[in-house]
Amino acid sequence: MNRILVLYDSKSGNTAKMAQLVAEGARRITDTEVRLRSVDEATPADVIWCDGLAVGSPTNMGVLSWKMKRFWDETMGEHWMKLDGKIACAFSSAGGWGGGMELACQSILTVLMNFGFLVFGVTDYATKLYTLHYGAVTAREPRTEDGQAVCRVLGQRLAEWTAVFIHGRQSEHPANKMASRGVPGQE
Repeated sequence: MNRILVLYDSKSGNTAKMAQLVAEGARRITDTEVRLRSVDEATPADVIWCDGLAVGSPTNMGVLSWKMKRFWDETMGEHWMKLDGKIACAFSSAGGWGGGMELACQSILTVLMNFGFLVFGVTDYATKLYTLHYGAVTAREPRTEDGQAVCRVLGQRLAEWTAVFIHGRQSEHPANKMASRGVPGQE
């Protein structure tokens, strides 16, 4: 059974809405259990429980929020070196495009790498113009189909990678799925 934790901080509710969509995407993969936790309610046991972790934060001057940073510094600090090999990704919302969401994702990924998480980006497009190389990003609330799609794709890819690399379910590998659908260049 895949165990996915979607951990988020949200001041305005926008990142919380993204978190719900990331969780929805993860649930697309069979045999996946998802926990959705705000940084205010999450415990070290939640992080230890999961195989895969999606961390979301509002963009705060181009980096993760102070509450999310405090969670990793203070709450998870004593668990450093106990999380190696888990798989993780990031997502962030800002007040507008160009607000530093990708930088915030990179700052989240940097924290996660320091805890031994294996982090990833997504190379394929979620929609015609939307990618999530560093994580899922939106300007404000994910209202558009494109904004919602990037969140769902991120969660789905996290669940796929944990299924493949933690549980050995090669049938969930994204390349295998593309080849079976006959996606050009992926045979």
